[in-house]
Amino acid sequence: MKYYLIAGEKSGDLHASNLMKELLSKDPEAEFRFWGGEEMQKVGGTMIHHYSEISFMGFLEVAKNLLTIRRYMNECKKDILCWKPDVVILVDFSGFNLKIAKYLKPRGTKVFYYISPKVWAWNQSRAKRIRNVVDRMFVIMHFEKAFYKKYDYDVDYVGNPLFDAIKQFTPSPTFFEDNQLDPNKKIIAILPGSRYQEVSMILKTMLTIIPKYNKEEYQFIVAGVEHLPAELYKEVQDLGVKLLFNQTYDILDKATSAVVTSGTATLETALFEVPQVVCYRTSPVTYNIIKALIKVRFISLVNLIADKEVVRELIQNDFTTENLDKELQYTITSKREKILSDYKEMKDKIDTEGTSKKAASLMYQYLTEGIPEQKF
Repeated sequence: MKYYLIAGEKSGDLHASNLMKELLSKDPEAEFRFWGGEEMQKVGGTMIHHYSEISFMGFLEVAKNLLTIRRYMNECKKDILCWKPDVVILVDFSGFNLKIAKYLKPRGTKVFYYISPKVWAWNQSRAKRIRNVVDRMFVIMHFEKAFYKKYDYDVDYVGNPLFDAIKQFTPSPTFFEDNQLDPNKKIIAILPGSRYQEVSMILKTMLTIIPKYNKEEYQFIVAGVEHLPAELYKEVQDLGVKLLFNQTYDILDKATSAVVTSGTATLETALFEVPQVVCYRTSPVTYNIIKALIKVRFISLVNLIADKEVVRELIQNDFTTENLDKELQYTITSKREKILSDYKEMKDKIDTEGTSKKAASLMYQYLTEGIPEQKF
């Protein structure tokens, strides 16, 4: 069959690629056409655009790029109708993907959604709109099935794909040698995000804490993203800080503590059992709008899943050098064991395996045998 996938960020690219691999095991003649990234390219098929071209964060940022977004969206709609896939699989990236779903539904194209938009966090009424335009939703958070049930929508809980991704990871035995790192120094990881807007607004403050740490005891490593402009990392190079690309899991595997931009990386860091401080900053306009709309107490996946503060979140005006240094010190000293203990409790809530395989099996079953009617 023909599968059209749309992923709009780095984590979506990873999870979509693992889903594609499992779809191939069910359907060896599967054809893929997609908007995604390097991981999906490795599986095979035709990539229309890299996710970096369509990924914009925040209300103000989206408003500034409306014409560009509209142009890509129109191109995507036409491409789908021209290719005539058996199914379109949308992967998170709600601002773009929900509009695509709304367009396709009345035109008879089957729409699956893998990794639900975070509608439980804000503007919860979107769940009704999703129910009307998505043929089947595959969720990865343990509380999402019950959430959608409140809106008379039966969804499939398939587990969290990060467990599969991390279990597939094999640490490099020559990581220190390959990157000219001192194996006797502790590593503090800096994960500034995978989007231009994130890195441009967050990395500079993250770097300001480096001089506060003994160079004989600690070494900082910034996890970079290759598709972003080199000038975003200029200050990293000016400071002589190690900048590594495509080695995030190896960095986390060796790290003592981490400073992480809110997003999927916070959960990845927790699953590697690395105490962390979560950071986030956006434009004042975007922040004030989100603050007025948001319905949850936390922004990091770690705290959301645990339903309590496991790791400290430094958001907007709280994200300062002084606060970051203080909280990072705690991850090394007094709060370290408590964070690690809370990680274990959180992991026990969501520990799953075979998520990509389960999602692919259900999708293939629904495509070949029919999508079950809603139970409500």
